Amino acid sequence: MHTVKEAALITGLTEHAVRFYTDKGLVPSVQRNQNNIRMFDEESINWLHGVKCLKQSGMPIEVIKTYVDLCLEGDSTIPQRYTLIMEHKEAAL
Repeated sequence: MHTVKEAALITGLTEHAVRFYTDKGLVPSVQRNQNNIRMFDEESINWLHGVKCLKQSGMPIEVIKTYVDLCLEGDSTIPQRYTLIMEHKEAAL
C-alpha cells in the first residue's frame, strides 16, 4: 500500500492532483486506513495513471468521471467508452 506522497512519486502527479482526483471519484479503488488516510494499492495506482493520460489528452474532469463510471459497469460499456473518447478527440481538434 502507498501513501498519497508515494502515489504521487510513482505516477508523476502532484500530491494535490492525487487528492483532487480521489476526491472527484476518479480512483474508485482507493482505500482508507484506520486514521482515514488514503492508501493506494496497485489497482488504484493504475487508475491514477489512466486518469493522468486522459487529463493530458485535454479531457475534462467531468468526462473522465463518466469514463470511469462506464469502466466500473464492465465490458458491456466498451462501445460507449470508445464513443466518448472519439467525441472528445473530435472536439479537441
